[in-house]
Amino acid sequence: MTQSEFRYAHHPEDVKKYTTEDLRREFLIDDLFNEDQIKLVYSMYDRLIVGGILPLSKSLKLEPTDDLKAEYFLDRRELGIINVGGTGKVTVDGEVYELMNKEALYVGKGAKEVVFEKSGDEQPYFYINSAPAHHSYMTRKITKSEAEIVELGEEKYANRRTINKLIVNSVLQTCQLQMGMTELHAGSVWNTMPAHTHTRRMEAYFYFDLQEDQSISHFMGQPDETRHIFMKNRQAVLSPEWSIHSGVGTSNYTFIWGMAGENMDYGDMDGIKTNELK
Repeated sequence: MTQSEFRYAHHPEDVKKYTTEDLRREFLIDDLFNEDQIKLVYSMYDRLIVGGILPLSKSLKLEPTDDLKAEYFLDRRELGIINVGGTGKVTVDGEVYELMNKEALYVGKGAKEVVFEKSGDEQPYFYINSAPAHHSYMTRKITKSEAEIVELGEEKYANRRTINKLIVNSVLQTCQLQMGMTELHAGSVWNTMPAHTHTRRMEAYFYFDLQEDQSISHFMGQPDETRHIFMKNRQAVLSPEWSIHSGVGTSNYTFIWGMAGENMDYGDMDGIKTNELK
């Protein structure tokens, strides 16, 4: 079973007037994982699709939604998958890929059948991003050992973190989709700080590895007009091109960042000094 939603893009001047309820309705994705279901959110921000897939008692096949108006989900799209649970299987046109916790799979444009299954004792949680594609690149599994690793931050600023670049153009070829995973070290709670924006691409953040009784405050908005959204474990949030995207938790956690847009240079961003945020 597939459940799908459609989200419009927003002008920053309008967002300044949003209530807490408005912000959560338009940007937060709070129910990504439902038993034996595929949940998809189609965003008008670079037409990125954010999804959660939870195969419990049966396999789940990725089908095109009405928004795509396509015969197959990947007729004109590419797909990134990161498993944030127990070991699971993804079958792409008959070829089986086993994904352990925090392993990724890139699926290129033109694949006709993508099926998700549970394969071990622990429950897999498949988090996905999909973006429009103009070319078909090879489907490939990426383990953490194959990722490009970057260490950032300092303990004294509570932002020491390890960035795992998994589905990025320095690791494999994609059309525009870029995905990676940032792990906060024990005692560190701030991510993407100092903050930045990049008008050439949007992002989606997915927070996990957070204790169920803890919370994360995700920051968004223009640098001089910020807003926040409180989030729980295994929830996602859309981040417009004009918005910062940063967060702080009541404990450490992990998050997946996914990007789509015209720019694929990870370092191409417009930095903002921490003491200049408002």
